[in-house]
Amino acid sequence: MRLWITLTIFPALIILLVYAAHAHWERLGWLAAGLGAGSVLAVYGLRLTSFEPTPQGLFYTPNAHLGIALSLLFVGRILYRLVEVYGINTTAFPSAADFVRSPLTLAVFGLLAGYYIAYAIGLARWRNRILRAKQERESRQRDA
Repeated sequence: MRLWITLTIFPALIILLVYAAHAHWERLGWLAAGLGAGSVLAVYGLRLTSFEPTPQGLFYTPNAHLGIALSLLFVGRILYRLVEVYGINTTAFPSAADFVRSPLTLAVFGLLAGYYIAYAIGLARWRNRILRAKQERESRQRDA
């Protein structure tokens, strides 16, 4: 179930960010670069993942260091951006669009979103491959 939540929420957030930053198309390249880098990182993360198909179900153990590092990077960037937008500039009232005007924030979010989207796609492909192989084995056993 988490796969489908990830594959729904992150693309929706990307669409919202693109909409919020539509006045700054040049900065959306940073989001795209982050998405690409996150996808590459997800391929690496999938190689480090331990997959275990058992009679009780399908289990996997992701590399904790990679997920934690990406999450901490994103949280750190958000905290820094909050201090920058709301703490330093106290004379002007910042709008919600000020938050997505930073190319670095867009890149870091793209990195995180790209990682989790590509990782979820990799898990879904693994799950489908295992279930397909299981169905083929059962089909062969019935035919024999």
